[in-house]
Amino acid sequence: MGILSKRVIDLPESATLAMATKARELNSKGIDIINLSIGEPDFSTPDFIKKSAIESINQNYNGYTPVDGYLELREAICHKLLRDNQLNYAPNQIVVSTGAKQCIANIMIALLDPGDQVLLPCPYWVSYSAMSTLNQANWELIPSSIDSGYKISADDLSKQITSKSKVIIFNSPNNPSGAVYSKEEFQKISKVLIENSHLYIISDEIYEHINYGVPHFSLASVPELAHRTIVVNGLSKAFAMTGWRLGYMAGPVEIVAACKKIQGQFTSGTNCIAQRAAITALLQPPSEIQYMVQAFQKRRDYLIELLSSIPGFKIIKPEGAFYLFPDISDYYGTKIKGKTLNNSQDMAMLLLEHAHVATVSGLPFGQDNSLRLSYAASEEKLEKAVKNISEILK
Repeated sequence: MGILSKRVIDLPESATLAMATKARELNSKGIDIINLSIGEPDFSTPDFIKKSAIESINQNYNGYTPVDGYLELREAICHKLLRDNQLNYAPNQIVVSTGAKQCIANIMIALLDPGDQVLLPCPYWVSYSAMSTLNQANWELIPSSIDSGYKISADDLSKQITSKSKVIIFNSPNNPSGAVYSKEEFQKISKVLIENSHLYIISDEIYEHINYGVPHFSLASVPELAHRTIVVNGLSKAFAMTGWRLGYMAGPVEIVAACKKIQGQFTSGTNCIAQRAAITALLQPPSEIQYMVQAFQKRRDYLIELLSSIPGFKIIKPEGAFYLFPDISDYYGTKIKGKTLNNSQDMAMLLLEHAHVATVSGLPFGQDNSLRLSYAASEEKLEKAVKNISEILK
C-alpha cells in the first residue's frame, strides 16, 4: 500500500502555477525572465479599498467570521448582482469563500459522485478538470478552435450530453482565450440546457468586468435555468485583489447550503479584513475600475500588433480577460535550438529557456495548438518579450 492516495497521485499540478514557479526559479539564478504566464493584474489594489481595509483593522475586526461570510458582504453581493446583472438573490443564496477557486471546488464536491460526467467547453481553465478528477468524476471535452472563436455552439453541446452528464462549466470572458459569449450565443445554448434538466451549470464570471465591448450575459438570467445555475465571481481580477483571496457564489438555496456545510469543515469563514474591504469594493460602481480595463485593452491591441509580425502566429482579438491565445501549430515539426517542436509544451519550454519568456502551454487548457500569453504586464515588458520570441523563432 502506497503512502499517498490514488486521487492525489492522479491529480496534476496547476500548469499556470508550475510555469510561474519555473520563471521565479530562473529569476533567482540571475536570469531575467519576462513572466507572461501568470493571470494576475499588475496594478495595485485601488486606494479606496485599501483605506477600507485599514479602517477595518483599526476597528478591531480580527475574529472568526460566519462560514458563509458577513451578512453585510452577502447583502453587498446581492446588490452588485442586481445592479450589474439583473439577478435577484437573497443573502441565504450567497457563500463567500477564499477565492473563486474554492467556490468552484465546493460546488464540485456538493454535486458530484464517482462516475458522474463534467462537460468542459474548450478551452477551459486548468483547474476544472483537476477538480473533477479529485472528485472521482469523469470529464469530457467539448472541442472548439481558433476558427470558431474558441467558442462552442449549441450543436456542439448537444452532441456531448449523455445521461451521466451532471455539470457543465462555462467561463465567459474566458481564460485562456479571452472569448466572450454574446447574449444571442448563450440563448441558443440555453435551449439545449433547458431540454437537459439533469445538467447543472457553473457560470464562472470572474473576468466579467474585464470586457472590451460585448455586453456580459449570465446564464443565470435565463428563467428556466436559474434553479440549476450557480454563479461564481470574485474580486481578484477586476479589483486587482488576487492575494486578498476572496470569491463568492450565488445559486439555489439547497446547493448553497451544501457548500456552506462543506466549507465549514474545511476552511470556515474567509479572512475578516478582506471581507470588510470587499463590501466597499462591491458597493462602488464598475466605473471606478475602468482605468484598469482601458489599460488592458490598450495592451491587448499593442501585443496583437507586435505578435502579428511573427509568421506562424494565428491570432484572434479577444473580447475580454487579459490573455492572448495564439495558434502556433504551424511550428510543429520544426527544429529550433536542436529540439523538434511537437506540441505547445515544447514551444512553451523553448521560449522559457531560450527567449526567457514565460508563457503557458495550451495543452492543460484542452487546446494543444495554442499558447497562452498574459498581457497583464507593462508595454515595455510586452515589447521585449515579443522581440525575444521573434529572434528565437527566426
